[in-house]
Amino acid sequence: MTTPLPRPALVVSMASSSSSSSSSSYYPKLRRNSIIFSSPNPLNCNTVLFCLSPSLSFNRSLFSKSLRIRATVLQDNEEKVVVEETFPPKSYPDEKRKGSDREKLPESSTPGGFERLIIKFEQSINIFLTGSVIKVLDTLYDDRHYARFFVLETIARVPYFAFMSVLHMYESFGWWRRADYIKVHFAESWNEMHHLLIMEELGGNSWWFDRFLSQHIAIFYYFMTVFMYAISPRMAYHFSECVEMHAFETYDKFIKAQGDELKKFPAPDVAVQYYTGDDLYLFDEFQTSRAPSTRRPKIENLYDVFVNIREDEAEHCKTMKACQTHGNLRSPHSITPDKDDDDFGCDLSQDCEGFVDCLKKSVTPSTGTKNST
Repeated sequence: MTTPLPRPALVVSMASSSSSSSSSSYYPKLRRNSIIFSSPNPLNCNTVLFCLSPSLSFNRSLFSKSLRIRATVLQDNEEKVVVEETFPPKSYPDEKRKGSDREKLPESSTPGGFERLIIKFEQSINIFLTGSVIKVLDTLYDDRHYARFFVLETIARVPYFAFMSVLHMYESFGWWRRADYIKVHFAESWNEMHHLLIMEELGGNSWWFDRFLSQHIAIFYYFMTVFMYAISPRMAYHFSECVEMHAFETYDKFIKAQGDELKKFPAPDVAVQYYTGDDLYLFDEFQTSRAPSTRRPKIENLYDVFVNIREDEAEHCKTMKACQTHGNLRSPHSITPDKDDDDFGCDLSQDCEGFVDCLKKSVTPSTGTKNST
């Protein structure tokens, strides 16, 4: 059995040890310059095709519209990294019905020419913003992998807080009554929080500068996401998809470059407890493309931990892509073969997309109100 070597202590004149992990020295510092994360095309969120395709279909009784999610293709230095090739979508709960059992997406939901321009504009801004942040991270964390992951995970959980904040506000005003979104977003934030705890146990938060940078970026990111989500939920979900896709690509490259080294070291306790504990309800909840209890990770070493974190990021990408179609998200625990969309008692027409749409619907009498008067 190989005994892990202690990582050399980090000495920084401005460092503060008040919040650093006591177990960081248990894990090795990985080889310097062993992997480069920068690329000529660091992020290629090719989701315009998803938003514009008129050929999507759904099965109303089985909610397959929220489950048939294709993952975004990432390209870097002619090496293709595809989420759906690494993690193929599951047929949940039943995709065997074809022909007359399936209905085509209504033509009214197909974006028009003006809306297509808006979608392209929104996604262009998102890609520019995420690309700029990636360049900064590539410069600051070229050979400091755990610190980079700590910053990424601190930032990655922020949008789910922002989504829930806006949705709670809408509920207070009576503009929103679909609890599945809040439930799934909380499960996503719970997953990202455990990623963060893992990186802290690995020593990713040892430097004061890394904590300072990530926390202040998170504050700015929160308010930016709240504003963006209030104006255009579709744009906010696409931006989060781009962030999660970058996280997936980062972990994928790291595993390929450091896989043999990672297998020599034990898994952090927090990772073992999270992935193999008795209560995995929230773990199943954020994976909207899978049936509950179909994914049960085996954690034997540090390599297994990073593989499962990568899989988590792929699931986040699928969920964020599903959310870009209004009303497309369902909690995995609320989907059963004997239920249809009406069983939830939710009228999609009463929901709203963004603050302007919510305000307009709040002052416009509904069809039911008109008929009753």
